[in-house]
Amino acid sequence: MQGDSQVNGINGHHAPVLTMDNVNPRVREMQYAVRGPIVVRATEIEKELKEGVKKPFARVMKANIGDCHATGQIPNTFLRQVIALCSYPPLFESPDFPEDAKSRARRILDGCRGSSVGSYSASAGIDPIREDIANYISKRDGIPSKAEDVILCTGASDGIKTILSMLMTGKDGKDRAGIMIPVPQYPLYSATLTEYNAYPIRYYLNEEKNWSLDLDELKRALNSCRGECVPRAICVINPGNPTGQVLTKQNIQDIIRFASDENLMILADEVYQHNIYAKGSAFFSFKKVLTEMGPPYSQVELASFMSASKGYLGECGFRGGYFEVINMLPDVKACLLKSISAKLCPPILGQAVMSVVSNFPTLNEPSGALYAKEKEEVLAGLARKARMVTDLFNSIDGIKCNEVQGAMYSFPRLFLPDKAVEEAKARGQTPDSFYCFQLLEETGICTVPGSGFGEKEGTYHLRMTILPPEGEIKDVLGLFKEFHMKFLKKYQ
Repeated sequence: MQGDSQVNGINGHHAPVLTMDNVNPRVREMQYAVRGPIVVRATEIEKELKEGVKKPFARVMKANIGDCHATGQIPNTFLRQVIALCSYPPLFESPDFPEDAKSRARRILDGCRGSSVGSYSASAGIDPIREDIANYISKRDGIPSKAEDVILCTGASDGIKTILSMLMTGKDGKDRAGIMIPVPQYPLYSATLTEYNAYPIRYYLNEEKNWSLDLDELKRALNSCRGECVPRAICVINPGNPTGQVLTKQNIQDIIRFASDENLMILADEVYQHNIYAKGSAFFSFKKVLTEMGPPYSQVELASFMSASKGYLGECGFRGGYFEVINMLPDVKACLLKSISAKLCPPILGQAVMSVVSNFPTLNEPSGALYAKEKEEVLAGLARKARMVTDLFNSIDGIKCNEVQGAMYSFPRLFLPDKAVEEAKARGQTPDSFYCFQLLEETGICTVPGSGFGEKEGTYHLRMTILPPEGEIKDVLGLFKEFHMKFLKKYQ
């Protein structure tokens, strides 16, 4: 029997089951730029700096990801009080915690089995929290929302993947599902479509018109894939990531009409609904606009997504999120609930955070004034930084940046010299990846190349967050300008 190891292995060693030749090809093909090779290199540089390797900078500035707390945002007092009480109930005896925080925490714990956040909840989430969210949506839109239409999830990304999974046909080739996604787009969408073997129907946002969405472009995109797939849904990110634009009500109405005419479900990624900065811009939820339009438009199937990771709380690490589904057939909805049951339930503390997002203290409660002040400070700071980043990029030769109207990102266009484009191609990199790598190595500023989000052929961009503290962002932008002028001079 000793010879058996020779049969299964190489020279008596166990042969690996998984190799790059036989691992799931869909997983191998997936790309997720926000945590891609530039971020890997940034982490290596951080280690090198700790080990005393000399660099032209003292630390890495990660402007690649919308992680508010990692860039210095201070946690919201009321939210953390509620979470502390839920996590450690003996604190209810403490006079240091206000009564409104205690009442929120009691409500959450009353919905938990065994009154403990250590227990599982129902797969769709804790009932009182689903009720809080439904009330929040009703107040926001002036339209009733039902708790049974609200499903909590592990961050909005988990909810998006759940709905995309429901939309798959389970077939290959021309019979596979087609999903319309914007370009540029948050790479979760393209990565998930690759993983699920779906056909990405790319529609381009109009950079010349502040990344607006053009109806003719939607029609062009859909017509271009006729016979290639079975179109099932259109994804819309509003406010935009990575582009920072805010859709007008007219734009949203056009999309809803288009979805109705083409029999598509709408996936509305609305996680930045609190992040609106530009004068004249306002957030309109797809649900509100669709309902106001009346039949047949108010009958379009819609899933809208919200998160605790963005807004003014920025609590990425709790992985709190929800989605609301409307106009879904009852038996299909039952199938959706069955599909999430395999994941047991989202993190209970993440659900508790979503409860505070939707059931925050009012001004006549003990914590109301402080909550409002902290919220205003965060959003006012982001608005100032949005303006600062837009203005600075537009003051630099060879860069053009649309106004950051909302969300947390700028997406400036880089006009790169031909020599730089040739050098990038010689190194097997996209021109904007080459630029971002050089920027990281020389300044320590970590950004994401536009190619990771998709961009029009022959255009180059990068995404940079507006999250670092104001003093720091001025330094970052100063360093950026210095690097850019040197880069142009070198490759001119």
